This record gives sequence, C-alpha cells and structure tokens, in this order.
Amino acid sequence: MPHTTRERRQALRQWARSLPKIDLHRHLEGALRLRTLADIAIEHGIDLPSYDIEQLRPYVQITNDPPDFHRFLEKFKLLRHFYTSKEAVQRVAREAVIDAAADNIVYLELRFNPVALSRVHRFRLSDVVEWVMEAVGEVQEEVGTRTCLILQIGRNEPLAVAEEIVDLAIAYHGSLVRGIDLAGDEVHYPAHRFAHPFRRAKEAGLHITVHAGEAAGAESVRAAVEMLYAERIGHGIHSVESSAVVALLRRRGITLEICPTSNYQTGVVLGFNYHPLVDLFNLRVGVTINTDDPSISDTTLSDEYVVAVEAIGFPQEKIYRTLRYAVEAAFLPDEERPALYATIDERLAPFEGAQEIFRQEIHPPVLPPRYW
Repeated sequence: MPHTTRERRQALRQWARSLPKIDLHRHLEGALRLRTLADIAIEHGIDLPSYDIEQLRPYVQITNDPPDFHRFLEKFKLLRHFYTSKEAVQRVAREAVIDAAADNIVYLELRFNPVALSRVHRFRLSDVVEWVMEAVGEVQEEVGTRTCLILQIGRNEPLAVAEEIVDLAIAYHGSLVRGIDLAGDEVHYPAHRFAHPFRRAKEAGLHITVHAGEAAGAESVRAAVEMLYAERIGHGIHSVESSAVVALLRRRGITLEICPTSNYQTGVVLGFNYHPLVDLFNLRVGVTINTDDPSISDTTLSDEYVVAVEAIGFPQEKIYRTLRYAVEAAFLPDEERPALYATIDERLAPFEGAQEIFRQEIHPPVLPPRYW
C-alpha cells in the first residue's frame, strides 16, 4: 500500500492509465497535436506566432489563462486554419484515434463540425465527412479502438446549414456516422431554433446529443431534451440546480457527458471543489467522464479520472460505474453493445471489486427514444 502523498498520487495515475476507458465527448478540432499543427503550417506556409512548440502553446492551449468560456472558444479560431487539404484532415483524424488508443481508450466517439473543417478552404461538406470517415475507418482497425462519429452543428450557424448537416448525417448514417450534436452559445442561440432539423434526425434514426447546461442553466437542458430529443447531454452540469430537470434526466435515462478539466477552464465551475459530479452521481443521474478537447486542455482521459478522484472527490470505485453508464449510452450499433460490455468487463478483472460494480444493473433502466 502506498503511504506518502507522492506514492498515492503515482498509484492513482497508474490505476487511471491501466483502466479500459470510454470517451463519449471528444472534439476532433480540439484533439490536434501541436507537432502536427506546426508541420502543417510549415508545409502550407501558414503564418504562426511561432513555429516552436512551447512558444506556440499559449495560442492554442490553455496554459495560464484565467477560466473563461469565450477565451476557451477563442483557441479554436487559429486551429481551424490547419484543415488545409484532405491529407491534413485525415492526419488529424488518424492521430486523434491513435492518441485515444495510447490512453487505453477502448471506445471513442469523435464529434466534428463539417463547416469548421471546410470553411477556410471552402471544401465541400460532403468531402470533409468522407475524408474523416475514411481515415477513422482505417485507423480504428489498426489500433483496435472502436470509433464512431457525430456530426456537430454550431448554434450560431444559419438554420439552412443545420439542415444540410442533418442531411449529411442521414446520408452517411451507418457503422461510423451515428448521430448529431449541437454546440456553442446556449444563451444567445436557444434550442427551439433547431427543432425542425433535430426532429428530422430523430425520425431518421440518428442518435442525438446536445451541449446544454454548460454556460446556461438547467432550463437549457430541459429544452435540449424536450425540443431536440437529446439522448445525452454534453456537460449538463447545471442540471443539478433543478430537481425537476434531474427527475427528467432520470425518467428518460439521459446520460451526461461530463468533462471536468474543461468545466474548470471555461469557468462554468469556480473550482474543482465546486464541481457537481458527485452530487449528480448521488442523485442517480447517469454520468460519464470525458475529455472534451484534449489538446486545448492539455489532458488525457486518464488525467480526467485523476482529476475526478483527487480534485473533485469522486470515489475511485465509482469510476467503474461511470463505465457502465458509458457502455449503455454509447451511440454504437446495438448489436455491438454486448461485445463492448464484455471487453470492458474482461479488462476490469485485475481491479479488485471493479467487475461487481460494473455489472450492477442501471436503475431506472435507460429508455430508448422510441418510448419517449
């Protein structure tokens, strides 16, 4: 047994790295390696503040920045200049999956906004989607991390663009493209604007996740569920402010995609000791732990587990329970779910008590959207 604080911390980090993991909330744009960024800039003559990785870091990564939601989003503005070609897009997509595999992530969902990847160089949206699909389809076989894709809609985009992205998601719906997401400024771009395209997505059998309850309050979560048919909520931490919204999440089996480091860096929680992860878990809301933007936040999913346990005070053994929630809420085809469950269960065998906790049934059971 480790005795000193340093030994305990090392043991915790080793435990987190060794666990089989699932990441349901990772943005492709926020997973760009800094070395790749510099390589693409040199190859395509993109002006950068510096080509030295350490000097470049503050421009694209949270370093000593004070927590602020809009400052966090500012990091994406520079990153979007690096989708310069098919090869660049595919390199970023491949490396995102490779990096996940290196962190012992068994199942990954990558979300990306086709408009953001295509806007600077005016690629066709369908081309961008196909490039990402091709790269991910190949690399997941190479590294063994099953990866599914979610097409993301920006809340600030015109409604016609939202409709086009839903059209693409429907057209490419299959083993790779599994659903759609809505992200961005909850306050100034409310959910009801997108009711029509999201209804079409639901009718077409796409899965739906919505960023809500991050920068806005619990009513944003209610709107995402009731107006946009969300099966999962990106972040959703402000749900804890409303007992009625908590009851709604439990009744419909809605799972939250919580990203602790991101929540602190965006300023939506004042500090890790204020994070409602423990409260939401104790209220029997389905919670999962994810990375959001690993490059921007300079984090891994293993790091997020350590933050959850060490900084937030989430009981270490309850991490196994979040893995069960993640298996049940994953957007992968239903016929693949038993295999994912079996893989996680098998790889938890070396961890004392983990399988027993992981195997516990979820109550109330998750209700598929067709029952809503």
